[in-house]
Formats: sequence, C-alpha cells, structure tokens
Amino acid sequence: MRGTVAVVDDDASLRRSVGRLLNAYGFPAIEYESAEAFLRRDPNILIDCLVLDIDLGGMSGTELQHKLNEAGSKLSVIFITALEESRLKIQAERVGCIAYLRKPFAGSALIDAVKKAIGS
Repeated sequence: MRGTVAVVDDDASLRRSVGRLLNAYGFPAIEYESAEAFLRRDPNILIDCLVLDIDLGGMSGTELQHKLNEAGSKLSVIFITALEESRLKIQAERVGCIAYLRKPFAGSALIDAVKKAIGS
C-alpha cells in the first residue's frame, strides 16, 4: 500500500481537491483544516507525508513544521501557498521541505513531490 498523505489547508475546497487527486493516484489522504487539528490527530494513524499550506489562519504551516522538527519528526513536508513572498520560501526551505508549490499548481507537480517525499 502506498504511503498516507495528510493534507492541511484551511480552504475546504482546495483540501478536498488535493485529497481527491492523491486518492486518484493511489495515495490515501487524510484532511485537516488546521495545524492545530493535525496536532490533535490520532497518533496511531501513520502519516508518511504532509501537504501543508503556509497561511492557515491560526498556527502557520512553517510554525507547525518547526514544532514537528523540535519533536524529532522526520515527516516529509510539501508546502503549498498562494502567497507571493520570497521570504516564505526561504523560511520553508530553512525548516526543511521536499517541495514548495505556489497555488495554483499542476496536479502532476504535487504527485511528483509526493512520490519524492515517500520514496516511491
């Protein structure tokens, strides 16, 4: 079975679209509406990759990635954002990410990044 991908985005329609795209390519997707919801998830659910929006309203995607790093997580992260700020890309790369995709992004770019993240 392919790796499970968590999708964290406060935009419900985008979150559903990304989840459907991942499922269509054989990647089970679990959706979360916020970084806080992701942190409250059932710890028994194994996540292999995280597709993470940067601008989430509450805790930002980069803050979540930083928190995960501090906890020793080795979870691969793909950042997605609609924001056009070069400092965000620098921040995202500094906290460690497999890919940084600007919305709207090609579905193939996301699938390629997920394959790279999971190593399949």
